[in-house]
Amino acid sequence: MIRTLLATAGLAAALAACSDKPADPSTQIGANPQLPAPHQYLVPPMHVAKAKPWTNGDKPVVPADLKIEALATGFEHPRTVYALPDGDVLVVESSGPPAPINRPKDLIMGIVQNYGGAGAKGAQRITLLRDTNGDGKPDVRTVFLDHLVSPFGVALVGNDLYVANTDALVRYPYRTGQTRITAPGTILTELPGGPIDHHWTKSLRASPDGSKLYVGVGSNSNITENGMAAERGRAAVWEIDRATGAHRIYASGIRNPTGLDFEPQTKQLWAVANERDELGPNLVPDYLTSVKQGEFYGWPYSYYGQHVDPRVMPQRPDLVAKAIPPDYALSSHVAPLGVAFSTGTSLPARYRGGVFVGEHGSWDRTPMNGYKVVYVPFANGRPAGMAQDVVTGFLAADHKTAQGRPVGLAIDRSGALLIADDLGDTVWRVSAAR
Repeated sequence: MIRTLLATAGLAAALAACSDKPADPSTQIGANPQLPAPHQYLVPPMHVAKAKPWTNGDKPVVPADLKIEALATGFEHPRTVYALPDGDVLVVESSGPPAPINRPKDLIMGIVQNYGGAGAKGAQRITLLRDTNGDGKPDVRTVFLDHLVSPFGVALVGNDLYVANTDALVRYPYRTGQTRITAPGTILTELPGGPIDHHWTKSLRASPDGSKLYVGVGSNSNITENGMAAERGRAAVWEIDRATGAHRIYASGIRNPTGLDFEPQTKQLWAVANERDELGPNLVPDYLTSVKQGEFYGWPYSYYGQHVDPRVMPQRPDLVAKAIPPDYALSSHVAPLGVAFSTGTSLPARYRGGVFVGEHGSWDRTPMNGYKVVYVPFANGRPAGMAQDVVTGFLAADHKTAQGRPVGLAIDRSGALLIADDLGDTVWRVSAAR
């Protein structure tokens, strides 16, 4: 059955290729990406690399002035990493609830993605790593929190640890140095969850002053096929008052804001977002953008500002007129899931002041796109140059197999870059070569 469905998806890709050739990804990176005419499909092209484990000391590839090592292995679908102030590292091992099957495409996509390892079951827990002797390798590993509900985002403010489950933002008491939390959590506010929970990940970041929490809530569909009622409160970044749990929509029309971080110089909130599918291999570019209070970013009615999506009915020209374009395109279907601004001075100078983005990789584009970590340089609080490949080698040169897929990113206390690899079940650490 799997071979038949893969063949069907391959036939769709072959037919699509006759009329819609993939563009050079570099033409869709930056403030003004090239946007071709859209193509629509009965069954969208699907292409995913077969999962292959890291073996014989294999690891991702970095430039000569960096080194990469496995911080720890043997996780169950690690999705997010979070560096605590005392040097401990939290690893969120998670997967989403079962996806609804409303169309033939949903069934095929699920099987194709499982073939590529994307459907692995997560442990629904948070694991703590601690290095007690300073050798860069954790020698303490404990289950920090478990029995969670598809957790993703984590944030520590003072003695309060917040976990963004798929259905609620939960607060736990935290003491520096503890290796396990046993106290029950308190729901600060509920978040949009089931019964349909298409984009289940809830990214999380605390404001620099600690008074507010920001949660990224993805849409419940690709392009409203589950009805607008299912999209209430979704495709948005929420602002939540930490003291009361009161919340509001901070910015809307962002299809799936999978990662959030504050730019250190300006204290401006930024997000990476996964855009819509099924318009061709070159639409729509995923992006990195500042998140402006009260602004509308287009989904579902338009993309990249006021480019109307013809599939959405009824159309809303009033909202399209309000839509603003994102700041920086990352190219189409790279699936950014992690973002971390570079802080400190331990990495080489060319990786300071900008932002790292973890690109999980495409499932509906040939040749595939993403499967790497890139760095976007910044100047004066804004993107200032072409995205640079930093960590590659997750995807084989022939695009047939993948040993890893980067997801969440964090900067540890030393200034090194941490990468959750949910296919390789590994957390990687990137530091300066000595």
